[in-house]
Amino acid sequence: MRLDKYLAAGTGLSRSLVHRHLRAGDVTLNKLPIKAAGHIVQTGDLVSLRGELIKLVGHGYWMLHKPAGYVCANRDDQYPTVLDLLAVEIDTSNLQIAGRLDLDTTGLVLITTDGDWNHRLTSPRHSCLKRYRLQLAEPLTASAQHTLEAGLLLQGETKPTKPAQVEVLGERELRLGISEGKYHQVKRMLAAVGNHVVSLHREAIGNIQLDASLAPGQYRLLSPSEITGI
Repeated sequence: MRLDKYLAAGTGLSRSLVHRHLRAGDVTLNKLPIKAAGHIVQTGDLVSLRGELIKLVGHGYWMLHKPAGYVCANRDDQYPTVLDLLAVEIDTSNLQIAGRLDLDTTGLVLITTDGDWNHRLTSPRHSCLKRYRLQLAEPLTASAQHTLEAGLLLQGETKPTKPAQVEVLGERELRLGISEGKYHQVKRMLAAVGNHVVSLHREAIGNIQLDASLAPGQYRLLSPSEITGI
């Protein structure tokens, strides 16, 4: 692995900050100063930054409370992205967003460097349950609830949705659980039963629930039990 990539992975620093430390002579390899960013780190090499030994700690996993007005993308020419909410010290070049939300949808977003973990969350084959809280334009009728719970064919699709979990919380409020991730699925499902989603908030993905202590725009690392419980 290149030395600059090794340092970025082991410290969480951006590649530009890593290069700054290299130029400043802050990095040693096997106790000898080194400034070559492209030097290949071999198994058994000892890399230190300002005297502190750097070891690779594996993948990173974060939960973020997404506010409205941000897109779930690594880059966007029109809107700020959820990665813009992360501290500048975090290297975003290899981050993946697991389970994207629309611009106006709020709530739980998971971010990781682990592609296999991301696949387990998002692959239709694994049927990971996502739970949403919805505000509706009209009260949900009993007939519409039955249709959602049975599965319905959305416009442009060839197969009906999988049965949804529906919990009515109020006259125009409900909690909806789905195990798929079709494009704009929740909004399309409610439109298909003659209603309209006024606001949409994701509360949970699998066993990972949005931390109630996180304000919109805040994030934290996932706990080991959250990571392995998927």
